[in-house]
Amino acid sequence: MSDAPPAQNRPRVVAVIPARGGSQGVPLKNLEPVGGRSLLMRAVTACRKSELIDLVVVSSDHAGIQEEARRAGAAVVVRPAAIAGNTASSESAVLHAITEIQGDGPAPEVTVLVQCTSPFMDPADLDAAIGRVLSGEADCAFSAVESHAFLWKYGPDGLIGINHDASFRPRRQDRDTEFRETGAFYAMRTDGLRRHGRRFFGTLVAQRVNDDHAMEIDTPDDLHIARLRAAVLEEQERIDGLPLIDVDALVMDFDGVHTDDSMYLSQEGTESVRVSREDGMGVKLARQAGLKMLILSTEVNPVVAARGAKLQIPVIHGQSDKAQALKEWVAAEGLDPERVAYVGNDVNDLGCLRMVGWPIAVANAHSDVMALARLTLSRSGGSGAVREVCELVISAINLRETAEAAEAVQA
Repeated sequence: MSDAPPAQNRPRVVAVIPARGGSQGVPLKNLEPVGGRSLLMRAVTACRKSELIDLVVVSSDHAGIQEEARRAGAAVVVRPAAIAGNTASSESAVLHAITEIQGDGPAPEVTVLVQCTSPFMDPADLDAAIGRVLSGEADCAFSAVESHAFLWKYGPDGLIGINHDASFRPRRQDRDTEFRETGAFYAMRTDGLRRHGRRFFGTLVAQRVNDDHAMEIDTPDDLHIARLRAAVLEEQERIDGLPLIDVDALVMDFDGVHTDDSMYLSQEGTESVRVSREDGMGVKLARQAGLKMLILSTEVNPVVAARGAKLQIPVIHGQSDKAQALKEWVAAEGLDPERVAYVGNDVNDLGCLRMVGWPIAVANAHSDVMALARLTLSRSGGSGAVREVCELVISAINLRETAEAAEAVQA
């Protein structure tokens, strides 16, 4: 039983994804999510984004996997129990699937064996491998990364070098290039696959892929690392096109940044200002993320201190020389000025802006401030500018922490 294509739409290139239900290392591994999508969904999506693959087929003995495959946009071939056990080869599933979808029509010219266990496949790599087979350069092109590792094994007399002599350790640049098979995909001439019954035959070429695309999932630890890696990529995509404000501290002017630079004056001479609850939430989230913050202002009105107390961040106000005050605070906190962001709006902020690695202007800032800023926010003072800059910094913090967690697990 299969979702065979109509006879008039016989494909030239078919990708077959074997996905049985009996994975031992990670039960039902093919349905495990990475970055919010199952491993099967990720494999099908990579194949569907290929410009050369005409049909994507999933071969499975499991009803849940079959359902997920159809949801992902793949055709399904029901895998017989005889070739669905632990000892069954991937080739047996691929050959069965090709026969099922072919019917009485011609076989596809190229068959691509694609593994669900490689969640970060690049469709461009698939196309490059397929193109090398279609052009006649190779009978089989498979994904691989360059390897410069010194390999060892135990022999009768102890450890011996496999790809090197223990008595001579040549430099990396003096060694022949070697390749590590990633297991992600194998593009093969279908007639050769059928004749030999295996994925390697004839002229072989290694399709080099980026190390970031080469990960293979075999164990629960691999799955955990893949999820961390996916989180890094997702966060990077989310902030793509936005500046990565990777800083240790955020310093903000008050009037014109936390406010719209206007004030309310009562007949008794009491001053008050309007602030944004949205900005308040941004500060709260940044504080929870561990960001060090400061409000620095020339304003002597106690409303500045009151706002700082409400936000639970320190305030230095009533300062005629803000740049000197900032310099002293940075030194006292042991900060690198290059890893400090300062948000200002008017000419009395210029000195501070020149001191830091991230000078930032609100959308309605003075032209001199905008000219000096590394970034001009899309929102004005008192109208979400603080929330905007807080979210940009939080994104950088999340990305850095996720990357560090992934590196720690791999180590």
